[in-house]
Amino acid sequence: MTQAAVADRVHVRAPGKINLFFEVGDVQEDGYHDVASAYQAVSLYEDVWAEPADDFSISISGTTDVTGVPADDRNLALRAARLVAQRAGYEGGVHLDIVKHVPVAGGMGGGSADAAAALVACDLLWGTELGTHELQRLAARLGADVPFALLGGTAIGTGRGDQLSPALAKGRFDWVIVPSDGEGLSTPEVYRHLDALRDERATDIAPPRRVPAVDPGVLQALRAGDAAVLAQHVRNDLQAAALSLRGDLREGLELGEESGALAGIVSGSGPTLAFLAAGPESALELQVTLASAGFNALHVHGPVPGARAL
Repeated sequence: MTQAAVADRVHVRAPGKINLFFEVGDVQEDGYHDVASAYQAVSLYEDVWAEPADDFSISISGTTDVTGVPADDRNLALRAARLVAQRAGYEGGVHLDIVKHVPVAGGMGGGSADAAAALVACDLLWGTELGTHELQRLAARLGADVPFALLGGTAIGTGRGDQLSPALAKGRFDWVIVPSDGEGLSTPEVYRHLDALRDERATDIAPPRRVPAVDPGVLQALRAGDAAVLAQHVRNDLQAAALSLRGDLREGLELGEESGALAGIVSGSGPTLAFLAAGPESALELQVTLASAGFNALHVHGPVPGARAL
């Protein structure tokens, strides 16, 4: 494709995510892990504007600290744009203007949401019409969480987390998230630390001796729209490693659990904390309690749609 872009400017919004359940298998020969995850997209978004340019460039701002977010080809969104151009044979470029609201390096998939938004935005901007299946294929090349940021809603991820199956979730689930004011956590570092902890034969975090799978109780609770039942089954195998690396997170986790949360977990590889609430009013009360204790607490809900044009 060599014709001029079909739009002057495109705005796409993509959601962050919470892992309701995350089981991590043993490390494989290639250094990666098979996982089983229940993802839920929540109402904290990344906004990406795309406009025609001679080359590929990016600008980054946001309501969250964007220090350290790369503005070169290390950025997933820029890599996503190049993938679309390469796949479609588009010879021009694009400028991406990203406004971030999802905590950076916080275990909520903000970078993956940027990439998913960039895939959709460039496809629309250039009129390439690659289709959902092809965009999902490109998303899987960018990272395990990118396909889910495209899909949104609630889904089960297996393999490396990118083999997705939509999951039925009835009604609305309310969460209070607490982004960390301190240093973020590197996902590869958290996985390496989990492997090290497991090598020490910590019996409570031993890897499953089977292919990782999502607890059926999670799926039943989602189908029923029952937050109280879901709270009994939430789990994150990366939590022990994240808390070991960032022991200061325990205070917030304990306070949330003692202040009315149905359950509290580290989101993904952390350090963001996620608290499941009984409903909107309970979430608001928990948010106020955590905020009065000095924590940056945000009330979000899910499931919400994946990357879409506005």
